[in-house]
Amino acid sequence: MKSVRLLLSSALLVATTIPCVAFSHARRGPTSPKHTKPAPKHTGQRAIDDNRATEIQTALIKSGYLSGQASGHWDSQTEAAMQKFQSDNGWQTKLMPDSRAIIKLGLGPHQDAQPTASSPAFRAANPSDTPTFSQQ
Repeated sequence: MKSVRLLLSSALLVATTIPCVAFSHARRGPTSPKHTKPAPKHTGQRAIDDNRATEIQTALIKSGYLSGQASGHWDSQTEAAMQKFQSDNGWQTKLMPDSRAIIKLGLGPHQDAQPTASSPAFRAANPSDTPTFSQQ
């Protein structure tokens, strides 16, 4: 019985000291560069083309949000005017112009084709042409 007690006491002593040895060393991160994450790719627009900047500046001048002549460079005055325009319309004031702001300034995509009778734009403009259904 003494030998069993001695064996259990020794096993208990060994079991309690091993984790202490394992935790006495500081943990280190990976040292290999292959474990680093690649830099995130920027998918959005980074800069505004000078021709587009001129168009936007001209529209902002006509709307009264910018004064002077269109410089063709996206500068801090143009950025502030666009942010004010977007804010006044209840939109986010981002560094890049919001698509809704571009459309409201009249610089959105151009529609070459006239709306057809089946298009939603035509139906909204001509509600009398919309079919109605009666309940029977």
